[in-house]
Amino acid sequence: MTYGRRAITDRYARCVTHSVRRIGRTLAFVLPVVMVLSGTLAVTAVPWAASNSDSQLLAASARSVADADAAAKPPAPQDVLRDQLLQELRAKDPGVALTHLQRAVEGRPSLARHCMSIAKTLGKAAVEKYGPTRAHRFSRPVCDTSFASGVAQFS
Repeated sequence: MTYGRRAITDRYARCVTHSVRRIGRTLAFVLPVVMVLSGTLAVTAVPWAASNSDSQLLAASARSVADADAAAKPPAPQDVLRDQLLQELRAKDPGVALTHLQRAVEGRPSLARHCMSIAKTLGKAAVEKYGPTRAHRFSRPVCDTSFASGVAQFS
């Protein structure tokens, strides 16, 4: 009888081992598929994926944190400089603003890549204040004559 019990126990153990291995293989295949699909579905629920607000499933706290971070950032140096120069242009004349722009770019070379856009903005403001003919008289070779380009563009 001992021989019969052992044979039954061995068969049962092989059957259980086989079942456990089969379940493990199935999970090893199905789990990554489920995770990939759930990740794909999560990506479709971000605000830039669709224009309607029903598909935007982000938490309100995440949106408020992003808004707080954006509000806490100080303005960029080129924006500060642009605002200061526009105030100078309105208070005095475009020649003074252009001189200060040139000095600012010489003092901070990192502003050089923004020089053309600032000069064009000054040209637009000069056209608004003085008109195209008089604004063109203030042109100088600052930032590759972008001031004159701005005056011509907005005339």
